[in-house]
Amino acid sequence: MTTASQPAHLSIPGADAPILKRLSTLDRFLPFWIFAAMAIGILLGRVYPDLGAALDRVQLDGVSVPIAVGLLWMMYPVLAKVRYDTIGAHVRDTKLLSTSLLLNWVLGPLVMLGLAWLFLPDMPAYRNGLVLIGLARCIAMVLIWNSLARGSGELAAVLVALNSIFQILTYSVLGWLFLTVVPQWFGADTTTLHVSMGQIARSVVIFLGVPLVAGFLTRKVLVAQKGAVWYDDIFMPKFGPTALLGLLYTIVLMFAMQGHRILELPLDVLRIALPLLVYFAVMFGLAFWLSRRLGFNYEATASLSFTAAGNNFELAIAVAVATFGIGSGEALAAVVGPLIEVPALIGLVYVSLWARQRFFPADATGVTS
Repeated sequence: MTTASQPAHLSIPGADAPILKRLSTLDRFLPFWIFAAMAIGILLGRVYPDLGAALDRVQLDGVSVPIAVGLLWMMYPVLAKVRYDTIGAHVRDTKLLSTSLLLNWVLGPLVMLGLAWLFLPDMPAYRNGLVLIGLARCIAMVLIWNSLARGSGELAAVLVALNSIFQILTYSVLGWLFLTVVPQWFGADTTTLHVSMGQIARSVVIFLGVPLVAGFLTRKVLVAQKGAVWYDDIFMPKFGPTALLGLLYTIVLMFAMQGHRILELPLDVLRIALPLLVYFAVMFGLAFWLSRRLGFNYEATASLSFTAAGNNFELAIAVAVATFGIGSGEALAAVVGPLIEVPALIGLVYVSLWARQRFFPADATGVTS
């Protein structure tokens, strides 16, 4: 039986078992499913060149409706798994929350800004796109990565909510600072960012608020009718894995709509991908190291690390397209972001599971089958 904080569909049969052996069949082959979904998406885009335009014809807050359905689908089961009655303890943990704010709203944007200038000093459009990604802290896919890495679902929900609030309040201001003020220091061209707090708030309500309310009501209603044991041990093991199906569906559509850009501009995509890969590794490693030094347990460390490394690509793409246009370099960089983030964060899930066994032996041995 899993502990209360473990995702119901991810059991650990033994602390001394290899990482792959401790994953379910679905999770064990997840990298294969991910790359297969990418390949299928690119193939669909090649066979049906007009598919991307057709899928993008109807939008929800600047995001293709089919993509929006996938985002909501993959978040709903994860948020239905959260034990909302335990969230209060995390909200009162000021040390933990202040660490998250430092990582997400000070270090994260600065690291991305530095890497964008380091790797793309001669390509301002791509550089601006990376800056937009760095400012958009993750409120969606991080819940999937956190779940796969056996982080705290309750803490992840709190951190995502905290990021959402700060995103509404600070995205426009930080965008102005990093795209208009900072370039002047280097004698580069400046850019004016037109995005309102209302636009960002609408995105947060749709892509976080809807699945959050749905998940909360699902748990509340079914636990009241069937009991917590039935919900956690019978319902969630069947319902929880559907989040991964939502993830794969979303990846197929993403690559069907935008995968052709990888084939058309491979060198440009490579230049955009390099700082992104460094960013994901640096932010995850820095967050993991800092969290461990501060004495947080593995579940908190994993949640802090994935929220620090992940980004809100829906917002970055929407802002890039609205401000610079769909054919701009900024939009291309924003689109490449999630295409690189998905395999990178999957890799970090395995790194996190290995680090759990290596650096948190007490947490690893505390779970029984």
